Amino acid sequence: MSEMEELIKKYLNEKGKLDCTDGFKIAAKLKCSTLEVGACAKAMDIRIDSCELGQFGKLEGGIYDVEAQNRLKPFLDEKNRITCKAARAQAAGIGLKKIRGTLKEKNYDVTFCELGCFKEKLRPRLYVKTKTWIENSEGELLFGKGKTEILELIEQEGSISKASEKIGMNYKKAWTHIKILQRNINDTMVQTKQGGGEDAGTTLTPVALEYMKNYRKLQADIENYANERFKELFLKPRNKKEFKE
Repeated sequence: MSEMEELIKKYLNEKGKLDCTDGFKIAAKLKCSTLEVGACAKAMDIRIDSCELGQFGKLEGGIYDVEAQNRLKPFLDEKNRITCKAARAQAAGIGLKKIRGTLKEKNYDVTFCELGCFKEKLRPRLYVKTKTWIENSEGELLFGKGKTEILELIEQEGSISKASEKIGMNYKKAWTHIKILQRNINDTMVQTKQGGGEDAGTTLTPVALEYMKNYRKLQADIENYANERFKELFLKPRNKKEFKE
């Protein structure tokens, strides 16, 4: 048995498959191409699982990110597709979790898997989309995807004006969103250093971080349920051969 075969067997997950991330680890260890690892796994009749770009398997934890979207856009073709290699390269400094979440959120398809699992999908991909928000009794939007985005950017930029500029929203609207939320929860979401202007050194409070964390968990739970139910109702009754990758 070759060293590559031994490593593939060593890294098999509990389902007897090789996770995408481990395929890349093996290639790095052996200083070979990922395509060679994928070809070896295929010859051993071992399937690749848990694609780090979310194209197959059930790898969770993707996060939509504006910066990730801006990085991916220049590499999209006319059908909103990007190669696996190009998509992975854009993860430098921000992580694959944000790339994976953004690919899913924007329905960007991936071509030419670096492990050789596919070149192009043989079928149109179907999705179910969910949108979750929290509002008060008067119908005012208090918390949702947009609020989470602006708070995430405030945390990254340390500035409301810089965050609102990055997301394409004017400062007044961003600050109004925050004030409505603070008024309804009767607590503070952002803190600004004194003496440096209204937007100097803005940080999020522990309350804001907790709301963001809980909203992400709520949205992920709802999406997971919706995806499983969607598969049951729309995909499983149809011919499995039609959906072969």
